Amino acid sequence: MHATDIERNIRSFIVNNFLFGRADALKEDGSLGAVVDSTGAIELVCFLEERFGITVDDADVIPENFESIRAVTDYVARKLNCVEMK
Repeated sequence: MHATDIERNIRSFIVNNFLFGRADALKEDGSLGAVVDSTGAIELVCFLEERFGITVDDADVIPENFESIRAVTDYVARKLNCVEMK
């Protein structure tokens, strides 16, 4: 799976589950902190594990991996050993 496919899946999940379909409310590298609360973070982790077949370790749930869609995409790509987005 290519990083752009990963990003598309993550963006779609966030827009549909946290922004009620309002894609315009999410900036390209905007912070997810204003969009995803602590309960939402758990939902996001569950989505990543189910959709991409990865295990998200507790130690990996840090701002560097979850601060933006780009960060989440890069994290998943690393877990899947894919080419990271640049």
